[in-house]
Amino acid sequence: MSDDYVSYKNYDGLKFVRPGPRILEVVFDNPRQMNALSGPTHSELADVWRDIDRDPDISVALLRGAGDHFAAGADISVVEKMTEDWQFRNQVWKEARDIVYNVINCSKPVVAAIEGVAVGAGLAAAMVADITVAGRTARIIDGHTRLGVAAGDHSAIVWPLLCGMAKAKYYLLTCEKVSGEEAERMGLVSLCVDDGKARERALEVCATLVDLPPAATRFTKYALNNWLRMAGPTFDASLALEFMGFSGPEVKEGVAAMREKRKPEFDPESPL
Repeated sequence: MSDDYVSYKNYDGLKFVRPGPRILEVVFDNPRQMNALSGPTHSELADVWRDIDRDPDISVALLRGAGDHFAAGADISVVEKMTEDWQFRNQVWKEARDIVYNVINCSKPVVAAIEGVAVGAGLAAAMVADITVAGRTARIIDGHTRLGVAAGDHSAIVWPLLCGMAKAKYYLLTCEKVSGEEAERMGLVSLCVDDGKARERALEVCATLVDLPPAATRFTKYALNNWLRMAGPTFDASLALEFMGFSGPEVKEGVAAMREKRKPEFDPESPL
């Protein structure tokens, strides 16, 4: 261990595992709620990539969820607070921006292992990760429009690049789920494996990356991610439109429908 050892002891919502030399697992650790993210965990997911970037003892990071699911999006109480509290909404907007850009700009390769449900901020980090492994029946869902806000988050910066504009528009507008098998077929994830095997395969990928020359690997990531940086203005606009929606009427119906476990009923006559 180097003298510049980075401590992760101050993190609460994220759990950390060191499964092998120079590999750090970042784990969503709320399995009773399908790894839904609390407000503090959302903040941690924005910050952790900076710590990994400066950690001299880590060469690659693996992002996964505890239990049977990857991440179920923000806790509903967080969403409700965003609709009511301008200052909190502003804070979460900055964190949402940082989650995407900090994964992109982290010099170390980031691998994601998706099982079960993957939605929201956790999905954002997984989709801009460098390599994503999904279980065959994993359920990848961008649920923004169903909630009543624009598909901002990560989706505009990376979905069209990964799977093409036609598929991106279809899934981002309809919120239809994408299985792990379908996601690999259309290029949304790197690899598809049998259910329950995503972490195992992702760790194999991590071990391969650890054995490669680090400068060459990191320079390659940096160069390739310029495609995402070029889409930065599109991402910034989509994120701003998403968070503007949190002050509007549609998201209130979306949240109420979530609370009442029913289909939302939006006003078809939009003033826009």
